[in-house]
Amino acid sequence: PSRAGRAGKAEFFLFCRVDPYGFERPEDFDYASYEAFFSRYLVVLTRRAIKWSKLLKGNNSIQKSLKVKRYIRKGIPNEHRALVWMIVSGAQTNMEQNPGYYHRLLEGEKNAKLLEAIKTDMNRTFPDNVKFRKTADPCLQHALYNVLVAYGHHNKAVGYCQGMNFIAGYLILITKNEEESFWLLDALIGRILPDYYSPAMLGLKTDQEVLGELVKMKVPAVAELMERHGVMWTLVVSRWFICLFIDILPVETVLRIWDCLFYEGSKIIFRVALTLIKQNQAFILEATNFPDICDKFKQITKGTFVTECHSFMQKIFADPGSLSMATINKLRETCREKVLSQG
Repeated sequence: PSRAGRAGKAEFFLFCRVDPYGFERPEDFDYASYEAFFSRYLVVLTRRAIKWSKLLKGNNSIQKSLKVKRYIRKGIPNEHRALVWMIVSGAQTNMEQNPGYYHRLLEGEKNAKLLEAIKTDMNRTFPDNVKFRKTADPCLQHALYNVLVAYGHHNKAVGYCQGMNFIAGYLILITKNEEESFWLLDALIGRILPDYYSPAMLGLKTDQEVLGELVKMKVPAVAELMERHGVMWTLVVSRWFICLFIDILPVETVLRIWDCLFYEGSKIIFRVALTLIKQNQAFILEATNFPDICDKFKQITKGTFVTECHSFMQKIFADPGSLSMATINKLRETCREKVLSQG
């Protein structure tokens, strides 16, 4: 769309009860402060869109480089998002090397128990999104069902577990394509998030412990508070990891995090988590008991700090300081041992 067209469309969505992705805005949505943010962000989006169009120059291919990494950290324009996610995650290559595979999965024999589990979660997936309602045309529940069924038969060790429905749902909203969503889900579950969704969820449990260790190193006062009140990290952050911040942070912010997740891998999740905790350290430390701490962790994912996605993303790369994959892998080793020994 032209710049004026894009601005007009954005303007329309500002005052709409439904956002551009189909999510209904909550009753207490602050339209005034969102408009103030979005009018600034629109300028950024327009500038980025021009730069991305030059980078992609109609040839739809990207080589990994520092420039591309920088571009991705500054956000992928929505019109290029699906393509860039596909390329940088390796999903595009996998899809091209396995033509027809997705459709064969859908046509093959099915596991009745798996189908039942997926069906049960259909109406629970984004009840606040008009595109997933039975009355919508097309109703995205059909695409979501197909993607999850195909994935459950592709990766039998994982099958289906709650959380995957939300992730697949976001992928469908962005790609508008079942097959691409399937291969992106495969990139996330198979490569980017080590062992988050397997029945034992060892990777997920490990990474929550890793976050605990990182907080000890970078925000020790909060770690000490958690320990003093016996609050386990899994109680306050498990949904951050399982849902990759869906339904926790605003949609636009989640998409900006995912831009980096597909390119840089799972350490982005730690950067986001540490930034939320570090920025809100004083607020969290006001907590005086167990329920209070849990409540504070719900509060820190709301408000202008997280809504203003552009400055938030700058913060996640500055605030936590250096965070190398080597550090994370070392912590993963020791934390995995600890989780296994706890049985």
